[in-house]
Amino acid sequence: MKKKTVKNILEKKGTEKIAVITAYDAIFARLADKAGIDAILIGDSLGNTFMGFDSTVPVTMDDMLHHVKMVARAKPNALIIADVPFAVAHKCFDSLLEDCANFLRAGADCVKIEGGALLAEKIKKLVDAGIPVMGHIGLMPQQILKLGSYKTFGKTQEEREMLIEDAKKLEEAGAFSFVIEKTDPETAREITNAVSIPTIGIGAGNACDGQVLVSTDVLGLGEWIPPFAKKYADLSAIVSKAFEEYASDVKSGKFPS
Repeated sequence: MKKKTVKNILEKKGTEKIAVITAYDAIFARLADKAGIDAILIGDSLGNTFMGFDSTVPVTMDDMLHHVKMVARAKPNALIIADVPFAVAHKCFDSLLEDCANFLRAGADCVKIEGGALLAEKIKKLVDAGIPVMGHIGLMPQQILKLGSYKTFGKTQEEREMLIEDAKKLEEAGAFSFVIEKTDPETAREITNAVSIPTIGIGAGNACDGQVLVSTDVLGLGEWIPPFAKKYADLSAIVSKAFEEYASDVKSGKFPS
């Protein structure tokens, strides 16, 4: 299997659905790659999952670089996407450029930035500098302190028009794709039809060109799973049972035999 590139993802628009999953270390990156996943997102969702925070806001560049390097060491054929964490995209361009360049130096193939029209100018400059960018519109979890809740976007005509404008600005800026999160499915369909680059949905219906889910939700490892996600396994129960049996065997003297 050949290494997937941004060009490969672009070519899937309208021809083949794109499967994206989060992974934060070499073990899960290898498993995702073996399963035929198209792209691995090292998401700042690691804050809500592996790091134990209530949101993605506390996640730093150092945290993200640490996990990007872990995934890159697995040498997956899947495209490696590095999430630009809270506030970084709103720093001066030179600082953003250096941070994104460091992601690529660490082994990422591209970066993902939360934002649409507001960040289009910076995204264009990043693309011009040779850094492939995936955008992110709809619900933007990094804005949770301002939003107050994880609401669904695109329900009103005004929001629908703003999201379509965001999408078009991202395409004009040279983004190769963008995530549509927690957005009215019909609005997500309109957005997908309005652009020539792939849309990756999460809680945005099935009309998007692809889907992304958080791996801990898919595997049933989280304490809570959002209603738009699907649990494909209950690893939490399996892991707990294994740990219980191990502890019991140690205490009873059965292990080691």
